[in-house]
Amino acid sequence: MTAHSSIKEGTPRVSKTKAAGIEFSAVNMTFADGTTALKSLDLVIEEGEFVVFVGPSGCGKSTALRILAGLEQATGGTIAIKGRDVTDLGPQHRDIAMVFQSYALYPHKTVYENLAYPLKIRGLGKAAIETAVAGVADLLGLAALLQRKPGALSGGQRQRVAMGRALVRNPKAFLMDEPLSNLDAALRVEMRGEIRRLHRRLGVTTVYVTHDQVEAMTMGDRVAVLRGGELQQFDAPQRLYEQPANMFVASFIGSPAINLAMAELGAGSAAVTLAGNAIPLPPSRRVEGQSAGPVMIGIRPEAFSYRRDLEHDVSLTITPDLIESLGAELLVHFAIPAASVPVALTSSAKSAVSQISLPGNAREVSTRFVAKLDARCAYAVGQEATVWFSTDHLMLFEAATGRTILASAPMLKLPV
Repeated sequence: MTAHSSIKEGTPRVSKTKAAGIEFSAVNMTFADGTTALKSLDLVIEEGEFVVFVGPSGCGKSTALRILAGLEQATGGTIAIKGRDVTDLGPQHRDIAMVFQSYALYPHKTVYENLAYPLKIRGLGKAAIETAVAGVADLLGLAALLQRKPGALSGGQRQRVAMGRALVRNPKAFLMDEPLSNLDAALRVEMRGEIRRLHRRLGVTTVYVTHDQVEAMTMGDRVAVLRGGELQQFDAPQRLYEQPANMFVASFIGSPAINLAMAELGAGSAAVTLAGNAIPLPPSRRVEGQSAGPVMIGIRPEAFSYRRDLEHDVSLTITPDLIESLGAELLVHFAIPAASVPVALTSSAKSAVSQISLPGNAREVSTRFVAKLDARCAYAVGQEATVWFSTDHLMLFEAATGRTILASAPMLKLPV
């Protein structure tokens, strides 16, 4: 079957038995200078799945992709593609196609010639090449651009050509290394949609690397969150948001970032005290492996409301010091008298400790919070107000390790 016929038919390659499309088994990578980029990575990607690797700079996501592509040789472990061990095979023998951040197009060749090149070097005949290129060009909206050279194309058009050059080979897997990072914000959103629609049509196993958690959440069937070369969690986007395995995942996923502060778990784990407020915990949400003492608490900005209802039944008295308008919503910033969490356990230094003046000239540590509220609220900077939240959407983390210790709550929907 030619590459064109497979693309034109658009038959998903997803196995009915959910066979492994790609498998990392105890993969390690230590560079010559002693830097460890990956630590025993175990990951099974189902055939036809779209998986995103995400994490901060230096987390190992690009290294994992390069090892999968055969561009780097792991120092330990094995890689399998569709059940075939490819650990010691070169890139040309793995039947994969990569799309790079830089497009990597030949500037002196036309769009047609760029698309045709992978097939020419495989020895396909002229008729087969023309058929395959025509199919890919039609699929990606490039038919009217085939005689242009890359210099005469927009960024989005060049990215589509780069994707087409990968598609035309009909590979077992697509590997994408931050392919949208050179595009402006509006075009990135457009291309995100195009890539996902293309994947749904073709059903080819795809591994996509990005540092942008919004891209990860909107594109991945499942998302692998890495930090310091170690896999933190591999799950569906909504589960990462609602049920993070630890505080790093909780703080990395979500925008604005989750509010974090130190709190005190009471005897019997019946309540947690935050900034002097005793917050009862629902009996259905047991605390796992933690007795009374210091804990870290997390509340998503989206979990707040400006009014009390059946869901939002716990209150905090606040004094906003900054209010940002997003049109339909407001970001209300305020400080609470609670210690910040250790920066080493979060994805950034957003929770750095600050000092505020309290009545009687007392000095006490505080932590900054932000609530995302309906714009109909009448809050004003410097004026005391009340915000409400639900204990169903609290998160608790172990003080020493940052692991999640509060049982899962009902999933809440991400704001549209």
